[in-house]
Amino acid sequence: MDPNRFADDKSESRLYIGNLDLRITEATLIKMFSPFGKIISEDFLWHTRGPKRGEPRGFAFIQYSSKEEAELAKEKMHGKLACGRPLVVRLASEKYLVDMGENSSKVGGQLDKTCISGSSSGQMSKSARIAAIKNKLKALEEENSNGKKQKIS
Repeated sequence: MDPNRFADDKSESRLYIGNLDLRITEATLIKMFSPFGKIISEDFLWHTRGPKRGEPRGFAFIQYSSKEEAELAKEKMHGKLACGRPLVVRLASEKYLVDMGENSSKVGGQLDKTCISGSSSGQMSKSARIAAIKNKLKALEEENSNGKKQKIS
């Protein structure tokens, strides 16, 4: 059995939900998405530092028990208005492509949709994943060292 197959299956049933209004709670999000299938996990992201610490970041991830449930939720919920804002619902693997193109295509807070449509694969390359992980580790290390220095002084 291919160990990477499980990871691929898991990522295909995980959704990115973006453009969430700050009034939407975790419970509300689960209520909105539970009619489409069994939700295995939900990650609602919060600001961890800065002036917005403790406030919602405006996006979340939901893991369904199957790819079909995730596809159904994506189909039914993408573009649906929630608190006056259209939801952005994608497979989490598609979200990585948006993140990679974000630096070059961000204009006035909006992403240029053409950067997504030109790609045929929904996966990041192995080297891109490694680079992303290294950058995340470096940021975490810097955050930890800055936090320790502030506590000591």
